[in-house]
Amino acid sequence: MSDENNDDDWANDEFGAAQLGDARLTQRLIALARQLSHAPQCSFPQSLDAAELKAGYRFFDNPKVDADGVLGPHIGQTLGRMRQVPIVLAVQDTTEFTLNHLPATEGLGYGYSHDRGFMMHSMLAVTPEGLPLGVLGMKTWARPADEFGKKHSRKKRTIRDKESVRWLEGLEHLSTLKGQCPETHIVDVCDREGDIYDVFVAERPAGVDWLVRASWNRGVAHPEKYLWETMATAPVVGHTELQIPGSGRTIARTVSLALRCAPVRLHPPRYRRRKGVHDVEVFVVHALEIEPPEGFEPLEWMLLTSVPTHTFEEALERLAWYARRWTIESWHRVLKSGCRVEARQFGNLDRFVRATALFAVISWRILYATLLARLDGDLPCEVLLQSIEWRALYCRVHSTTRLPTDPPSLSQVVQWIARLGGYLAHKHDRPPGPTVIWRGFLALHEVTVMYRIFRQNE
Repeated sequence: MSDENNDDDWANDEFGAAQLGDARLTQRLIALARQLSHAPQCSFPQSLDAAELKAGYRFFDNPKVDADGVLGPHIGQTLGRMRQVPIVLAVQDTTEFTLNHLPATEGLGYGYSHDRGFMMHSMLAVTPEGLPLGVLGMKTWARPADEFGKKHSRKKRTIRDKESVRWLEGLEHLSTLKGQCPETHIVDVCDREGDIYDVFVAERPAGVDWLVRASWNRGVAHPEKYLWETMATAPVVGHTELQIPGSGRTIARTVSLALRCAPVRLHPPRYRRRKGVHDVEVFVVHALEIEPPEGFEPLEWMLLTSVPTHTFEEALERLAWYARRWTIESWHRVLKSGCRVEARQFGNLDRFVRATALFAVISWRILYATLLARLDGDLPCEVLLQSIEWRALYCRVHSTTRLPTDPPSLSQVVQWIARLGGYLAHKHDRPPGPTVIWRGFLALHEVTVMYRIFRQNE
């Protein structure tokens, strides 16, 4: 069959331009991505045969291989996708990999508590509609044990000597990448950890902005003196409703929000003011729940942004942008639960980091497939699957050897993949999520292998 040796697949697209100093390493990276993506939750011995397993461990142990080299070609592909859309949200977030169960692993540090492991700060490109376009950056580090408990000394250090510099570095990284997608407006989106004054005053090129959820009730150059008190006096520009999904013990509910927006002039922290750091004007969007049910804390978002925001429609758009932050959290869940990075046994931190960079892209592809079908399900399925894959899938799901004339739609094949992963597709079920999708991809791989075997003489 013509598909049997087809290298025009997603792994070749995302990793084919890798510059690892040796073409053989690039080919090994492509082969590993292709093979491991078929069963991302399985151990290496389950996913690879004996020769592939040995080559895979050599690859992750090779000092010529680093996370930047692995991610570099994928970032290039991500920038290509970004050039096709007018606005991209570059979402930053930090997550922790906990490896307490691997006491012999070398090079680990502590996490948010005394847990052993390592930290990862990453950036994901997302459209305003919620489609993840790819990974834009990844920084990993292990906190030395002798640094635990020294948070109180942060005011004595410059931003470059603090762990929080990652948020500033993320914005600087976007400023560097901006030249490769000049027509795209890039908005750096951060949660409350990114509420750092250095981010607000950092230089950035035209077309690069930021949106941060406020954590600190900062001093302001207004009669009310502080941010929250100032916004409480701003007029309500409109109201909106937001659906809060239920999870665990939390019931789903609809919240009504009052929106306020205003330009505000922030003072720098006092210890920075003495060093000559100047005020900065930002635009603030405040969303506060009206009359929450008894026993519920009112939902509240205080958003700071460099994007001019004066009207109700503009405030709604900024609110919608921030709501897309959940996409990077979903991606982290796929990376941890779907690709089971924390269950791997590599022996040292360097091997973990190299493998995490590869699995970061595999996780992105799973999430991309899930969300693309929701946003544009009428696309042909060949934007996601090779021809042999969708044909094998069609025959398996319909218990037939007769193929349709035209490829099915993307939404159809994603539904079929989800069914292979255990999705029941009841009338009122939510759309399939990443968990059943990655299970379905595992089953699809096995189905495709058998399909190829039985039709290899045609």
